[in-house]
Amino acid sequence: MRCPKCGMTDDKVIETRAPREGDAIRRRRLCLSCNYRFTTYETIIPADIYVVKRDGRREEFQPNKLRDGIRMACWKRSIDEATIDSVVADITTRLSLLPQNEVESQYIGELAMKLLKKVDEVAYVRFASVYRHFQDADAFIDEVQSMQAENKASEPEGNHSQETPANKAGEDGKTA
Repeated sequence: MRCPKCGMTDDKVIETRAPREGDAIRRRRLCLSCNYRFTTYETIIPADIYVVKRDGRREEFQPNKLRDGIRMACWKRSIDEATIDSVVADITTRLSLLPQNEVESQYIGELAMKLLKKVDEVAYVRFASVYRHFQDADAFIDEVQSMQAENKASEPEGNHSQETPANKAGEDGKTA
C-alpha cells in the first residue's frame, strides 16, 4: 500500500478489524519509511452490476456515488457515517443478490428512499426532492403530506388521539 504522506510502498499492518456488518476490513498501517500511520479499508466490489439510467445509458454501479447522494440528503442532520454506510451496504447487498446483472436506476432510487425514510424523514424528503425532480414548494408539500398520511395509517387502532401537554401532565396540570 502506498503511504499517503511520503508515497513509499513499504508498510506493515499493525491492526486489523472487521466491522459488525462484515462487509469490509479496516487495517491500520505504519509506513516503514516515515513512520506515518494511516487507515485502509478493504471491501468486496459487487460483481459487474450495471445501472440502466432513465435515458437508456448503462454504467457500472458505483456505491460511492450512492453514498455521496445519501450523504448530501443527510447533511446537517444527526446521522452518523456508520448509518449512511449501513444503508449503502444494504442496497449493495440487495443488488448483488439479484439474478440479473443490470438494474434500473429507479429501483436503486426507490430502495434508497425506502431505507432513508426509516432513518430520517427530512433526509428522505431531501433525497426524494432530487430523485423525483421536485420543481416547486408544492411538490415538497405533497410529499410531506403523503408521508404524514402513511404514518397516520400505520398507527395502531385506537391510538389516534394526540397527546396534549395537559394530557401529559394530568387533568389538574400537575405532573405525577
